Amino acid sequence: MTATCFNVRQFPPSRGLEVALAGRSNVGKSTFINGLIQKPLARVSSTPGKTRSANFFKVNAGKGFTLVDLPGFGFASRSRSERVAWAKLIEEFMIRRDNLVLLVHLVDFRHGLLENDRIFQEWATGHRIPVQVVFTKIDKISRGRWASLLKQYSAPPTSSVVEPFLVSMEKDWGAEKFVLFLESYLEDIEVSRPQGQRRGREGSAF
Repeated sequence: MTATCFNVRQFPPSRGLEVALAGRSNVGKSTFINGLIQKPLARVSSTPGKTRSANFFKVNAGKGFTLVDLPGFGFASRSRSERVAWAKLIEEFMIRRDNLVLLVHLVDFRHGLLENDRIFQEWATGHRIPVQVVFTKIDKISRGRWASLLKQYSAPPTSSVVEPFLVSMEKDWGAEKFVLFLESYLEDIEVSRPQGQRRGREGSAF
């Protein structure tokens, strides 16, 4: 792990491309990270709201990038003041990190995009941050329902760079397709993104 940050002052310098993971509490971010990197880097817990910090991981695949695990939003068995602090940490990260090129929005496939997910997407896209939706825990739903649920969750339209991915890191389903997408996406960014380019900053807080 490169850094663990509980406030903005602890953020490391923004060097190289950054990809952030965000989602509701207990959506499976830690399991997703460990499956993505193939190393047990993130602590897995069944308790919602376990991740309280922004955790930076240096990934050496390809030309290398930084993977950032953001605190879960929405319901968590923590105090209101803690949840407000986490939301502020997420907001400040998304506003300040000029090298943030992709926000991977993890959504529990059993529940789809809830109100907090929609609000989060609107805020992210308002700040011109590309969003890619990944539905997790698909092994909890029978395969025959996948297509109909994906169609249902896509109305109203979901903000996503490409069609949402369906994954189960526990079963190793869909992970390879997402990795191939991410590698290709980052390669394209390296080629097309002008040096020193900064995102616009607009809209209200999450």
